[in-house]
Parts: sequence; C-alpha cells; structure tokens
Amino acid sequence: MKYNNIIEGKFISRPNRFIAYVEIDGKREVVHVKNTGRCKELLTNGARVLLEVSDNTERKTKYDLIAVYKGEALVNMDSQAPNKVALEFIRENCQDAKIKPEYTYGSSRIDICVNDKSLIEVKGVTLENNGIAMFPDAPTERGIKHINELIRAKNDGYESYILFVIQMKGVREFKPNYKTHREFGEALARAERAGVKILAYDCIVTKNSLKIDAPVSINLSED
Repeated sequence: MKYNNIIEGKFISRPNRFIAYVEIDGKREVVHVKNTGRCKELLTNGARVLLEVSDNTERKTKYDLIAVYKGEALVNMDSQAPNKVALEFIRENCQDAKIKPEYTYGSSRIDICVNDKSLIEVKGVTLENNGIAMFPDAPTERGIKHINELIRAKNDGYESYILFVIQMKGVREFKPNYKTHREFGEALARAERAGVKILAYDCIVTKNSLKIDAPVSINLSED
C-alpha cells in the first residue's frame, strides 16, 4: 500500500489515544494518531515520526501519524494498514480467489473471507523487544472473542487463520504478550490446538509504503 504527501516531525506528547502533539517545522501541531494502542515504547519524547498530510480541508487535524523511527528502524503504526496489505498479499498470491472483507460470522466480523471457506483475522503488530515481536500491547477482550469465533468456525468446517502482520523488519520471532494479557496468549495456544493456523509475516516499511514480506517463526510458549 502507498501513502501520499509524507512529511517528518518530532513527537512531543500524546494526551489521549487519538491525538498527539508533534513539532513540524518548528511549530507544535495537533495530529491524528492512526493507532489507539499504547505504543509507549515507540512514541517517546523527541522520536522522529512520519505524517501523512490529509487532503480533506474540513478535518480538524491536518496530519495523520503513520510511522515512527525506533532508532534507525522504521515502524509503521497505522492500525488500518495491516488489513490493506493483507488483502493486497492475498490478491497477489491467489489471483482468482473470491475475497470478502469484513465477513460476518457468528457475532463477529472476521477481517477476510476467501472463497467462502477460509476465514482470516488480521492483527497488526508494532511491539518489539530484543528482536521478538509481541501482541497485544494492551489487553484485548475483542481479540479473544475473535479467537473463539475462529475456533468455532474451524469446528464448523471452515479453514481458520490468524495472521499477525508485523509492521517492521528485523524481528526473529513472534510471541504472544503473556505479561500484558495472559488470557490472549492462552486463547491463541488453544486455537492452535483446535486447528486454527497461526501465521506471522514481517513487512517492508518505507516512508511512503508498506508491504508484507517474509514469514516469521512463531513461539506460543510462555517462556
């Protein structure tokens, strides 16, 4: 996926989940943060951030914060991007597939349905520690609900998948974040035992784009 009209700024603070203060050309601006997760290890004082300039003149905020430099590594933190790049990846690799985004199953909307038989829930990952990508960065009851629905779908004859889109390069493995939300990690391990396929892929991140790249090994153990 591509971005348009990207500029760089310097992160100042984040008063709530939806906005941040960023210094742009020496001026403090209010920007929209396209990720409601905590992202505390990314949005540190003085961090270099990338912003997309909105072409909607009626918006209250002119800029969307989409990525941040963690040292020299660039991390995409746009929470809408994982679904978009997942759809692009599926279309590139399954050109004749019938793809339905936002597919209703049970009481949930599963992110992607392929050929009326494969259900795929997509999770964006921005948390990394010593080369290990982890999810979630905050407790997610909604995430557990989706896992339980996918287990039920597997029992109903669907192929069920959970795809973790790691919005960076340079990680060696993916693990559930048991410290932040033990129940999610336990649910993920339970899903794997039930036959739900757990996948993780890293991404090529540039200032103007995001693209799914290579599979990442998965370690569902707590250790």
